[in-house]
Amino acid sequence: MADTTAQLGSPQEKRAFYRNALAIMLPIALQNLMDTAVNSADVIMLSYVSQEALSASSLAGQVAFIMSNLIYGLSSASAVMSAQYWGKGDRTAVERVLGMALRLALMVSVAFAAAAAIFPAQIMRIFTPDPALIAEGETYLRAISASYVLGAFAQIYLSVMRSVERVGITAVIHGGAVVMNVVLNACFIFGVGPFPKLGILGVALATTITRAVEAIICVIDGTLCRRIRLRVRFLLARGGQLMRDFVHLAVPAAANDIIWGLAFSVYSIILGHLSSDIVAANSVASVVRNLGTVMCFGTASAAGIVLGKTMGENRLAEAKVYAKRFIGMAVWTALIGGAAILLLRPVVLDFMHLYVEVTQQAKDDLNLMLYINSYYIMGVSLNTMLICGIFRSGGDVRYGLICDAVSMWLYAVPVGLFCAFVLKLPEMWVYFILCLDEFVKLPVNFWYYGKRKWVKNITRETT
Repeated sequence: MADTTAQLGSPQEKRAFYRNALAIMLPIALQNLMDTAVNSADVIMLSYVSQEALSASSLAGQVAFIMSNLIYGLSSASAVMSAQYWGKGDRTAVERVLGMALRLALMVSVAFAAAAAIFPAQIMRIFTPDPALIAEGETYLRAISASYVLGAFAQIYLSVMRSVERVGITAVIHGGAVVMNVVLNACFIFGVGPFPKLGILGVALATTITRAVEAIICVIDGTLCRRIRLRVRFLLARGGQLMRDFVHLAVPAAANDIIWGLAFSVYSIILGHLSSDIVAANSVASVVRNLGTVMCFGTASAAGIVLGKTMGENRLAEAKVYAKRFIGMAVWTALIGGAAILLLRPVVLDFMHLYVEVTQQAKDDLNLMLYINSYYIMGVSLNTMLICGIFRSGGDVRYGLICDAVSMWLYAVPVGLFCAFVLKLPEMWVYFILCLDEFVKLPVNFWYYGKRKWVKNITRETT
């Protein structure tokens, strides 16, 4: 936390604030970067297999994308409460929150895993009518289904650990898992050494094995950690008022992330019914965009931790000042991310031209997508900071639900469907229109930020 002995706004206090913010943000951004590296490696390696494998993995990945957004809602609620109770100094409450969040996450992930294992073909038909893509995606979903449960466990655990400022160890755990995933991907996709050559099935198996190892390490860490421990009794306990507070936050947060995730899945459905070329281009563009946003999302996560702890300590005036600084950081990280996309564009296009077996149309689509994403991430960065970083840190989760429901389901989805299938606009015009959603809601988000309704200490006496 920034040095509270120095006067707020003094050079000494500002330096202390930014040192602390960067110390939290950089490990989280590194985790985001390594996650994106796995996706990048998947895309690169699958592109050597076939365009069908690349497109099928992108579409089948929407199942995990939807689930991860629901789990992210639960982890957001647990992070908000953990950060505030950590600021208050109530460690038992943090451990209880961890147990409740894990129980709900496991229930949700088991349902998704069962659906992917039992109905993979039916799920793939939602996203594409192409028989080749359906067959590839069916194989992928069956093999990766168990990883949903294991990944949900690790995601919740690491989120709570970050909220109590254990960002270093969480980066080590998750970073190690990422490296393992990339290595196993290469071994299973190409049949390196004693490993069989499995193509798209290899990606799923590598992910499942990695998630299992990561979950085991989290259990060991939670047993040995002296700061916050993973206790079985809290995993099974009812929770009382604390559970009611958690549900009060978790339900709108999860609904918000599901609404957001489903809308992006509809975007994929729209593109998937236009052509395989634009799906392949979008799978690569999404990876490059994710590389550009790693610092943006890391900054928003750091804001949630710092502001949540500050408000838990009942220092509300400081929280307002810190929030303004984090918005400035969001602008700078977006500018850096946009520049990174533009710098990577010729490299990505040259790689696609020389090594990847996709059509020329897919390469042309990708070229335009990268230009669009270079400025699109400014809207992503600011909205993520406001909704997921600042507003949620004070327990204000309902606003984000309403905002995304209106901007995505009353604007982006119906307008995208209308432009694609009624007006039958060119594919890239449809993509451009879908990418306007972040800028539609941005002015309203800043208006709501100015009202300061999010500045709250939501902790209670729990003993």
